[in-house]
Amino acid sequence: MDTPTPDAEGPDHKQTEPEPHVPGIAEQAAKLRAERAAKMKEAHARLEETFRHSPVVLEQQRQRAEDVQLRIADWITAFAGSMNFVYIHIVLFTVWILFVEKRPWPTLTLIVSLEAIFLSTFVMIGQNRQSAFQQAKADRDFNEQELELKTNTQLTHEIYTLTTELHNRLLDGRTK
Repeated sequence: MDTPTPDAEGPDHKQTEPEPHVPGIAEQAAKLRAERAAKMKEAHARLEETFRHSPVVLEQQRQRAEDVQLRIADWITAFAGSMNFVYIHIVLFTVWILFVEKRPWPTLTLIVSLEAIFLSTFVMIGQNRQSAFQQAKADRDFNEQELELKTNTQLTHEIYTLTTELHNRLLDGRTK
């Protein structure tokens, strides 16, 4: 008994065209889940962008951006706290000691003392601003925690009231 092969042609074998794929419920559900996941991911990204920092941080950034003096102080403090600052001073001091001034380097001592005075001032400015920022953040956190405590207390009280009322209704239903 001969069975027709898929490539066989003849009167006994009919080649059928595959029917076009009609998406079923499973495919539609998968597509819908993928669309929802994409929308959720997009919404999450927007939320992260919106709430990347606390309002205190955003306010501090706004103040720094508006005030030229604060930007200059930030730049100087950041540069003075870097290794580039150290390397530049090593080179400058070496050149000064070897080629510019002979012993005991009174001008270099004066320059370094003045630089130390100004740098310590910039450090104190940064510390004062950081302290003000920490205080503003602590105040905001305290206010939020107080509000959350009040909300939780109110919710707990409402749950207690509803539970008591439900309990009383159930007991009244049993006694009848």
